[in-house]
Amino acid sequence: MPDQRADRPELPQLSELRGDCARCFGLCCVALPFAASADFARDKPAGKPCPNLRDDHRCGIHARLRQEGYSGCTVYDCFGAGQKVSRVTFAGRDWRAASGDGARRMFEVFPVVRHLHELLWYLTEALTLPAARPIRSELRRALERTERLTLGTPDELAALDVGAHRQEANVLLLRTSELVRAQVPARKRKDRRGADLIGARLKGADLRGASLRGACLIAADLTGADLRQADLIGADLRDADLTDADLTGAFFLTQPQLNAARGSVGTRLPQSVTRPVHWTAQG
Repeated sequence: MPDQRADRPELPQLSELRGDCARCFGLCCVALPFAASADFARDKPAGKPCPNLRDDHRCGIHARLRQEGYSGCTVYDCFGAGQKVSRVTFAGRDWRAASGDGARRMFEVFPVVRHLHELLWYLTEALTLPAARPIRSELRRALERTERLTLGTPDELAALDVGAHRQEANVLLLRTSELVRAQVPARKRKDRRGADLIGARLKGADLRGASLRGACLIAADLTGADLRQADLIGADLRDADLTDADLTGAFFLTQPQLNAARGSVGTRLPQSVTRPVHWTAQG
């Protein structure tokens, strides 16, 4: 009997779903636009190389990004889409050497693959959560399908309705969230999905098992807050203060979210993310 697993794509690990600039052609520095703001020192249209991008595709001010006014670059992560597009989708072809149409297609495809890779992160993490065991087979199928989509041709990727695919997978991610948060007593669980919590005073708050999906927590004071087993998918944590907060077991938290926040050596984190270097510098 043929092995039905033979045509399955090799599934990624969380450690592989992080940007590797050494294997990328600086796509985020070219394909994406940014506007002059507190996060970026100047305007840059999509498809135009950042003036700090060197010929070797490395950033000329990487060690001084925050000091030079490019803090937005320090919080960005492509979830490994840059190296996928550079090395797989376009088989190592540099956008500098591509024709105008070829370069434009590369820049068009990069955000699509980035969305798919972010989804791969969530699905991969969901598979590691013991509480999600009842739907593990469905999660694996969704993960396999998503990985298969990332391996499409440039034309296939450009034509993909990535939003529709995300909506389908989100049904499973919501179910995962329910299963994980059910471990916290119902009377303690808070549903703050999409809540406007800009600047909220949540110091020491008990947010165990809370759903903070898509919540706006910009500049919120979460000092010492208990965020264990909280769902943080899509939560905006820019400038949120996580000093001494406990995020042990918090899930669907990404490195870009954490990089955009403030924290300390006392902040307790899930194993899926790492402590941002600038937190130590903040003291």
